[in-house]
Amino acid sequence: MIESEIVIVGGGIAGCSTAFHLASHGRGVVLLERGTIASAASGQNMGGIDSYGWGDAPDLQAHLTAGSIEIFETVQTELGEDIEFRRSGGIQAIHTAEAYEWERERIETLGKRGHVAELLTTREARGIEPGFSPAMLGAMYSPRRGQADPVKATQAFARLAERCGARVLTNHEVVAVAPRPRAGYSLTTSRGEVVAGALVIAAGAWCGPLGALLDLDIPIVPVRGQMWATAPWPPRSFHTISAAESAMAWTRDHGGAPPDLTIRDGRRVTRHLYGRQRRNGEIIFGGDRELMGYDTTPDPKGIDVNRDHAISVLPFLADVPIARTWAGLMPFPLDGKPLIGRIASRDNLWIVTGLASSGFGRGPMAGKLLADYLHTGRPAPVLAEADPARCIRERAHTLGRNEPCSPIE
Repeated sequence: MIESEIVIVGGGIAGCSTAFHLASHGRGVVLLERGTIASAASGQNMGGIDSYGWGDAPDLQAHLTAGSIEIFETVQTELGEDIEFRRSGGIQAIHTAEAYEWERERIETLGKRGHVAELLTTREARGIEPGFSPAMLGAMYSPRRGQADPVKATQAFARLAERCGARVLTNHEVVAVAPRPRAGYSLTTSRGEVVAGALVIAAGAWCGPLGALLDLDIPIVPVRGQMWATAPWPPRSFHTISAAESAMAWTRDHGGAPPDLTIRDGRRVTRHLYGRQRRNGEIIFGGDRELMGYDTTPDPKGIDVNRDHAISVLPFLADVPIARTWAGLMPFPLDGKPLIGRIASRDNLWIVTGLASSGFGRGPMAGKLLADYLHTGRPAPVLAEADPARCIRERAHTLGRNEPCSPIE
């Protein structure tokens, strides 16, 4: 039997960051991962890190993005981990006059809040991203955005946690959880029993099933995201690449619970695009978001739609064949807001999840915020936006059904 002050379930970026920051505080930590570190969504994404900077009055989104990019930079430049991090900046392509006007107003609003973004002409965009299509009407340039290798970065957080004294146990699937008579939790894993004084749920798209082991309804659903990659090529693209179409569509209509999907009830409602060229030369893109249960089989039709979208922005991709495709499961909260904090209905039970499609880019700061809260007992004020009390319920109250989180008052 293994005993620990704190046990974290989930070896993705948020769980590994939580382990690192808790261990840095001198807490006793064991992290359990049913597979290998970064084997799920944290290792299967594009590796983009979104940020417009802290702004004048940082909300939770600013903390998660600007804070995470600073943590990534520290890991790369100060802690000796080569995670292929760089502040590459991001180019968001504008296809239509309607999107151009929407983007112009958006950048103006961001500027008033102290965030950093710039509207580029097509010529200016091609000056920094030579492969950018001359058919585009312009682009939003976000100089604070970055990129890193998702597998290397997630594994780096696990190693840093171990250096600070944490134990990282892979191939330990949790199959049962029970409160102990006096305090803490007993976890039955595929490799034996683990006893925790405090338990952190960081299981990504599997938070719902893990919560069910505790008779809790955690309204997180798995959303399939899929990706494709070329073979390695010489340097052709230098920024993270996206397009305005989906951002504009979701601002106008989030589409229900969970929000911000590209395909809803079998019908495409928008196209979504993100991609970059990796250090090894692969050019990778993705974007589709669809509720498919726990199915991770890529959809060739969706891949074709996404590739056509990418070609419209970077025309040279028309001559670059796809070498591989894959899919992963993202943890989407039904109300679109993260869950970071203490589960108030239970003693010593905590959660960090619901980072949706940007879990990699927001996970480091999400883990730090949770670790600091658990260590000090005092939540950062911005965590009011992510309070799990708004929606996590006892399963007896909901008959086991996922229900949308109610808005925070």
